[in-house]
Amino acid sequence: MASNPPAPEAPFIPAPTESETFGYDSYRAEEGPWEEWNPTEDSVPQVRGRHRVAKQRGGFARSSTVLGVGVMAAVGAGGMASAHTGKPPVSISLPDSVSHLFEGGSAEAPKSTATGLSQAGVVSESGKSDAGEALRNRIMAQAEQQQSKADSKATAAALAASEKQTADAAAKAEKDAAAKAAAARDKAEADAKKAEEAKRLAALAKQYTLPVVSYTITGTFGQPGAMWSSGYHTGLDFAAPTGTLIKAVHGGTITEAGWAGAYGYRTILTLDDGTELWFCHQSSINVSVGQKVSTGDVIGRIGATGNVTGPHLHLEVHPGGQATGIDPAPWLRDKGLNP
Repeated sequence: MASNPPAPEAPFIPAPTESETFGYDSYRAEEGPWEEWNPTEDSVPQVRGRHRVAKQRGGFARSSTVLGVGVMAAVGAGGMASAHTGKPPVSISLPDSVSHLFEGGSAEAPKSTATGLSQAGVVSESGKSDAGEALRNRIMAQAEQQQSKADSKATAAALAASEKQTADAAAKAEKDAAAKAAAARDKAEADAKKAEEAKRLAALAKQYTLPVVSYTITGTFGQPGAMWSSGYHTGLDFAAPTGTLIKAVHGGTITEAGWAGAYGYRTILTLDDGTELWFCHQSSINVSVGQKVSTGDVIGRIGATGNVTGPHLHLEVHPGGQATGIDPAPWLRDKGLNP
C-alpha cells in the first residue's frame, strides 16, 4: 500500500479561541494546533457500503466521544431504575462546543435533570404513594395479622387450659363429694347396724344373764397348765366366796345334776337350741334333772369341790351338746353380756 508524500510544513498559526476552546473558558495549548490532512484516493482505503466516515479533527473527535457518553447517560437516566442508595441525584450536562449540534435540528438535546439514577422507576411525589412505603405497609399488615392469629391461638389455648382446669376441678370436687357421700352412707349404715345390734343385744340381755353377780375372772379359756387333763383350761372361772348364788344364764331344761369327778358337783342346763351350759365345782345343787328353769333362776351355790385351788364357778359352753367346748366369753358377749 502506497503512503502519501509528506505534506509541507505549515506556518504556526494559533487557532481561534472562540471555536477551539471545546467547553473550556480559555484557549489551551494542548488542544492544538493540528495540521490539516487532505486525504487522497491513494491514502484512504475503499470502504464498503454507502457510508464513509471522515476523519475529524482531534478536538471534535473527543467532543463526539463525550457527546455519546452524555447521550447514553441521559437515556439511561430516563429509563433505568435502581435501588435507592441515599446519594444525591446526578445531573447530566453537555459541553457548549457540542450543544449547537442540537440547535435547529430535528433532534433535541437531552435536558439536564435533577433526578438521580437511584430514583428511576420510583413513583414521584405527585400524590401517589411510594412503592417502598406500600411494601412496608403490606409487611406491617401481614405482621399484625400474624400477631393477631398468634394472640388468638394463645388466647384459645389459655381458654382451653382454663376450661380443662375447671373441668378437672369440677370432676375432683364431684369425686370427693361422691367419696364423702359414700363414706357418710357407709358410716350411717354401720351406725344403723350397730344400733340394730345394740337393740338386739338389749333384747337378748333381758333373756340372758351372767351366772354370778359379784365375781373376779381368775381363769380364761385356752390357758395352758398341767392341772388340767386336756393340757389347757376348757372354761371361764368366776371366783367368788363359797355359797355365792349361781343363776341360770338362760331358760332351759336341767339335763344333769350331781357329782362329776374332777368337776366336783356339776349341773348341766340344756337350752332350746341344744347348747349345753356346765356349772361346775358347786358346793350345793338346788335343781333336779328334767326341771324347767328360766333366766335368772338359782340353780346352786359356788364351792370348791373337785379339782380346784379355791372356791369358784367353772363355766363351760358346748354348742349342740358336743364334747369339746368353746370359749364362753365371746358366746356371752354375743348374748349382750360382758363377763
